[in-house]
Amino acid sequence: MDSDAFVYTTYIRTTPDDLWKALTDPELTRRYWGVAFETEWTPGAAMVWDEGGRRTSDPEQMVLEAVPGRLLSYTWHTITPAWAEAVGIGDEVYARLAAERRSKVTFALEPAGDTVRLTVTHDDLEPGGTIRELIGEGWPALISSLKSLLETGEELPPPPR
Repeated sequence: MDSDAFVYTTYIRTTPDDLWKALTDPELTRRYWGVAFETEWTPGAAMVWDEGGRRTSDPEQMVLEAVPGRLLSYTWHTITPAWAEAVGIGDEVYARLAAERRSKVTFALEPAGDTVRLTVTHDDLEPGGTIRELIGEGWPALISSLKSLLETGEELPPPPR
């Protein structure tokens, strides 16, 4: 794996359509992620991240690709002081995060029998950067909660901070 990319693959007992809905429907993303996305899910559409009423928007925060049931890609969110404070990130770490280039995340959905193979690729990261370090723990926890929601109807509790 390149040092500027993070790749995580899992298999979820669901359909591509239901997984797509879980990745794009604000009511579902809020359950397992704590974020509701406001967007039209078309390439070039702006994305607003709503985390507990804290809205983050930026012209470079957008949908890159969207093929329902198959592929979803967007630029990673804008790092703001309000976001850093809300998630408990100190000034020093915030400064490092804010200085890193914007990255992107891609979700590839592939039918695999009675499951869907979900591959999350988060790339265009700064090699050895702070965002890469944080997502290395964040994505597995998030995708595990998504998987649990789709397979059991219940998301996992948030990981301890």
